[in-house]
Amino acid sequence: ASISGAQVHDSRMLVTLLEAVPSVAGLAGRPRKRPAKLHADKTYASRAHRAWLRSRGIAPRIARYGIESRERLGKWRWVVERTLGWLHRFRRLRIRYERRADIHQAFLSLACILICWRYIQRFC
Repeated sequence: ASISGAQVHDSRMLVTLLEAVPSVAGLAGRPRKRPAKLHADKTYASRAHRAWLRSRGIAPRIARYGIESRERLGKWRWVVERTLGWLHRFRRLRIRYERRADIHQAFLSLACILICWRYIQRFC
């Protein structure tokens, strides 16, 4: 998870977020550093994003303007909405009190860690 300014469009953070994905350890062979495919809405539907994803070996599953409706992404979109709902349970993230970005990023990372820990705890 990463933060940006309020005036920065979501699509500008795609490259930054995918480059920050850590390698997957514990699997046989060379560790994979990126996902096999990316599901996204029409915000990321530019040719530049599609070309960048293909050059990195990631299959883009992005809705196209005028061709596909957003309802097709419903299978995967609920995961994003659910996770945002979990993050909004942390009031300090929903209402930003910190002026410094590094402190807000730290609280965002802590919230993500707590969400993952609670999720794992339910199934173990």
